[in-house]
Amino acid sequence: MDSKEALKHLLSLTRKAVQDYDLIKDGDHVCVGVSGGKDSMALLTVLASLKRFYPKKFELTAISISLGFEGMDFTPITKYCESLGVKHVIVESHIKEIVFDIRQEQNPCALCANLRRGALNDYARKNGCNVVALAHHKDDVIETALLSLHYEGRFYCFPPETHLDRSGVTVIRPFIYVNEYEIKHYASLGVFPTVENTCPMDKTSKRAEIKAIIKLLEKDNNMIKTNIFGAVKRGLWPEISEK
Repeated sequence: MDSKEALKHLLSLTRKAVQDYDLIKDGDHVCVGVSGGKDSMALLTVLASLKRFYPKKFELTAISISLGFEGMDFTPITKYCESLGVKHVIVESHIKEIVFDIRQEQNPCALCANLRRGALNDYARKNGCNVVALAHHKDDVIETALLSLHYEGRFYCFPPETHLDRSGVTVIRPFIYVNEYEIKHYASLGVFPTVENTCPMDKTSKRAEIKAIIKLLEKDNNMIKTNIFGAVKRGLWPEISEK
């Protein structure tokens, strides 16, 4: 599958999610949270393409939260955004200092994620963006459901759309039907640049452990991910037509 075919496939899955859950409406200003990793870069690329032909017209802005780690260079992302005709904003933060120096968290990933989302939503609220798009994909859905069962004793996963009352911002996840391997394949074609994650905790989180457990479960049942995703979709995400 070449880059054009891969993009067409991702567009099809993304458009289905957007339509199933009415994620993008006429006149929306969508901020894409762009870390520089493959997931967020793929989402940015797909939404920029969707914007050209989707019947509901929307604005698109890319937002990167600088965590404060040395070596993070968003220059390639800015240049790529220019090629897409998308504005790229870098928001400076003290998240690294808060998480590692002040709080000295032993398991910092959850706090870091919350602070990043907070900074992203705050920028969106102050700059006229009513929608924030995050690049959670189908594997993230499955892993989140298992994490919730394992550590919280409940069946839960983030929904495709969340309205934040305090900020007035709506968070959407247009990639919920996209498999991680499909994103990896598209990224491998060199369509967009990526920025290396310089966080020392990268790949050491509870989510990484759950990902390894799922691989073990797949050896016994290769339908395990399909079954878990189906349970989430049927049990937690009623489609617009069913509401």
